[in-house]
Amino acid sequence: MDAQGRGRAGDIDPADQWVLNPDTGEYELRLPPSAAQSPVPGPRGAAPAPAPDREVPPQRRRRSAPEEPPPGRAGRRRPAKKKSRGKRVLLWTGGTMAFVVLAGGTAGYLYLQHLNGNIQSVADDGASTGGFQKDKAINILLIGTDKRTGSGNEGYGDTGSAGHADTTILLHVSKDRSNATALSIPRDLIVDVPDCPTTQEDGTKKVIPGSSGVRFNTSLGQGGRTPSCTMRTVTELTGVTPDNFMVADFNAVKTLTSAVGGVEVCLAKDIDDPDSHLKLPAGEHTVEGEEALAFVRTRHSVGFGGDLSRIEIQQQFLSALMRKLKSNDTLTSPSKMLKLAEAGTEALTVDSKLDSIGKLKDLGLELGKLNTKNLTFTTVPVIDNPAEKVKATVVLKEGPAQQVFDMMLNDVSFTEVKKKESEKEKKEAAAVAARLKGEQSEPSEVRVRVMNGGAPAGSAQQELSYLQTDAGVTKSENAGNAPAEVAKTTLEYAPDQADQARALAEILGLSGAAMKPGESVTNSQGLPTMTLTLGKDFKGAGVKLDAASAKAPEDLQKSTADKVECAK
Repeated sequence: MDAQGRGRAGDIDPADQWVLNPDTGEYELRLPPSAAQSPVPGPRGAAPAPAPDREVPPQRRRRSAPEEPPPGRAGRRRPAKKKSRGKRVLLWTGGTMAFVVLAGGTAGYLYLQHLNGNIQSVADDGASTGGFQKDKAINILLIGTDKRTGSGNEGYGDTGSAGHADTTILLHVSKDRSNATALSIPRDLIVDVPDCPTTQEDGTKKVIPGSSGVRFNTSLGQGGRTPSCTMRTVTELTGVTPDNFMVADFNAVKTLTSAVGGVEVCLAKDIDDPDSHLKLPAGEHTVEGEEALAFVRTRHSVGFGGDLSRIEIQQQFLSALMRKLKSNDTLTSPSKMLKLAEAGTEALTVDSKLDSIGKLKDLGLELGKLNTKNLTFTTVPVIDNPAEKVKATVVLKEGPAQQVFDMMLNDVSFTEVKKKESEKEKKEAAAVAARLKGEQSEPSEVRVRVMNGGAPAGSAQQELSYLQTDAGVTKSENAGNAPAEVAKTTLEYAPDQADQARALAEILGLSGAAMKPGESVTNSQGLPTMTLTLGKDFKGAGVKLDAASAKAPEDLQKSTADKVECAK
């Protein structure tokens, strides 16, 4: 049975199974009692259970006039129409499809319990944070592989490929859900792949040795590496530890674009690419199935003809898909939504911390809070590998790349976001800003002890040397390691040390949020002193620490999901 046929009761179209709930005034999906037995797909490869031999009840259809109220509810007014929680789940988890159609194939509408059997999961092997959390920033690793599965894929990918990381996107969603960044990682980027503890299919554990100076795409498939190995490689590269991963192969693009009736794309010139099989004239087109896959795989006829050009066209495609998923044409069509759900779950492989409809639904709700005009698509800044005569790989453009990684680590938006603040939040922000205002002591009068709370080994001594030698903070000392690691550098001080704290904040580039009014401690001379704890955000002795001042590199190529772009 094809993906569009799954989930049906007999020959009943799922679109006809939406009936009016008199309590809410909304239409809801009502599967017949036999739906859990006959049409619902089980685990992959398993045949569906036979349907019981009984008649399917007739389906109720949308009416132009209100239905009679049920007994006991006479006189109750029908509520004003608004999106129910269930429909919001369907709407916004549908929006997540745009993030993952190439690199994750996530199920768009993860609301229906019977889709659980479609979902495959593999172990994260301890490489993740343990799963996304609702009150924190979210980082999802989306991986599209070049593994050939299904009919019609013989012309794509490497023959006999185990499935490498052909397309990889690190999706960062801010803590306040006001913005997000989709960072593409070039498959030909030279990286170090770390050792990878891996759970084998038989449940045994094995450590796959790492490799230095290899293409990023070998972090998956090569030597039996699993998606958790790609996750570890991303952490090694960017400093960002993903919460979860999602993986899909070529079929995701074909089945998902067909489910929504095609995606509108734009070409600035004619394309005839025999390698990807894409042949289209300049202008706007609606692509689906094989043609959609050819579009996202073309590279020789766009840009400079390399993988970086292909990344740009994939980002344009994802933006277009996002707009299609948010259009009324998709959101008001229950049949499209259900077909998309079936196709998406069939294409999806997730980590073991994201292996149910309920968890994916919760993720969809979090992503649903995002305004897509603040979703930025960009790519890791790279340059041609200087070690090669024939340019085939790329390496990091160190300064700009680190800027991009730091912005994601520090939850800084790539777009200008206007945030709504409550009166309480405004007062708290004003109080934080006020910590930097006022008189400052002379550096020679500042007393501080420096502790390492998560920075690289030796950082406390390096920062101490900088303070004493270059900044004139001579009354400073090394206090060793902090009791626990911290993400952000902090400065704790007593109220009567505020002038010293402001002076040190100026020297180190500390924000008001990093300044923690509290208590002083006693230094080795028995005098009250402040405590500077270097966190994981510490970038080196003398380097300014204020994450809020972080900015994207000036020449960084980026786009937002609400803009129509034409492939050049």
